[in-house]
Amino acid sequence: MTAHTQLDAWIDAHFDEQLAFLRELVRVPTDSPPGNNAPHAERTAELLAPMGYAAEKHAVPEAEVRAAGLQSITNLIVRRRFGEGGPTIALNAHGDVVPPGEGWTHDPYGGEIVDGAMYGRATAVSKSDFSSFTFALRALESLGAPLKGGVELHFTYDEEFGGELGPGWLLAKGLTKPDLMIAAGFSYQVVVAHNGCLQLEVTVQGEMAHAAIPDSGTDALQGATHILNALYALNRDYLQVRSKVEGISHPYLNVGLISGGTNTNVIPGKVVLKLDRRMIPEEDPAQVEAALRETIAQAAASFDPPRGGKALRVEIKRMLLARAMKPLAGNAALVKALQTHGEQVFGEPIPAVGTPLYTDVRLYVERGIPGVIYGAGPRTVRESNAKRADEHVRLDDLRRATKVVARTLHDLLRA
Repeated sequence: MTAHTQLDAWIDAHFDEQLAFLRELVRVPTDSPPGNNAPHAERTAELLAPMGYAAEKHAVPEAEVRAAGLQSITNLIVRRRFGEGGPTIALNAHGDVVPPGEGWTHDPYGGEIVDGAMYGRATAVSKSDFSSFTFALRALESLGAPLKGGVELHFTYDEEFGGELGPGWLLAKGLTKPDLMIAAGFSYQVVVAHNGCLQLEVTVQGEMAHAAIPDSGTDALQGATHILNALYALNRDYLQVRSKVEGISHPYLNVGLISGGTNTNVIPGKVVLKLDRRMIPEEDPAQVEAALRETIAQAAASFDPPRGGKALRVEIKRMLLARAMKPLAGNAALVKALQTHGEQVFGEPIPAVGTPLYTDVRLYVERGIPGVIYGAGPRTVRESNAKRADEHVRLDDLRRATKVVARTLHDLLRA
């Protein structure tokens, strides 16, 4: 048997154990909000211990976590060092997820297996890759082959809120500095670039008044609507801005949350908008933010309050700036290995493409660490219902992606 077929055979023989591991991870909720993620890290470390993996627990200070709007974060690092020389390869997956929401036909925390798929929140994104990365490393160690370099498992808990308290925190504290990295992702493509994301909170301040005498105040909701129309008009212009990266199309702006008002019979005095602007890799984040602020300011200035009413006041606060991921030259060997073994295991070409999502990989790439996105996932996010009801991972995809990652680690670390 070749090393690759030995790896495959070990993964097949231990696949039931891998599924049990994943099911236990799904059973511990990590919904953000509220963002109480430390219990899941503790449970993960518990499950890793019998495998011979002592997970380092790196708790983010409570004040930093609370300032980010979360409750608790403990990031985990598992280090496996082989021979001297060779690269250190980090495998990063995030445990935090969005809440289940409505419409489930399976228990979102059950890890139920039906018709060749496991159902539950984070089965696809990305507790599945807690399991694929862990069992790929275990398979690699089972060979007892001479290897150079090392592997680190980075299990982090801040992807949904931007990653700065997940991988960003570990990197900033000097707790890790890998040479290459793979982040949780899709089985049928290697993602080498992704969009950036800018999120702004816009507070529109008018003046409250009794609904029976509306002219005595300034309706913040009408003002916010005026601003919204100006923002949404930008999407027509964005359609003309095309990315050269395959898999990425054009910029887009979305207003995902609106709140305000006091009561049904009161003219709203304050409305808060939260917007999300996806940036293609070719865009400059500073220019994008400046243009958005200018659009909002001009719209607010052009809103006509009632005679004698106060002018709108607008405050803009940046909530998140996630820069786009661009390929680094050093990722070539990593991409080639994943594509080669992906094609062999899945029986079809595995393209290297971009994605309109934004991920934690950018935090590694910004520090000069070549990284890609690959893991146990579907052809598309929608196919797995990630962030929707009945999220699931196909068991065949999980098994095969684990093999691809194990083979890739072997090729890059073999002596």
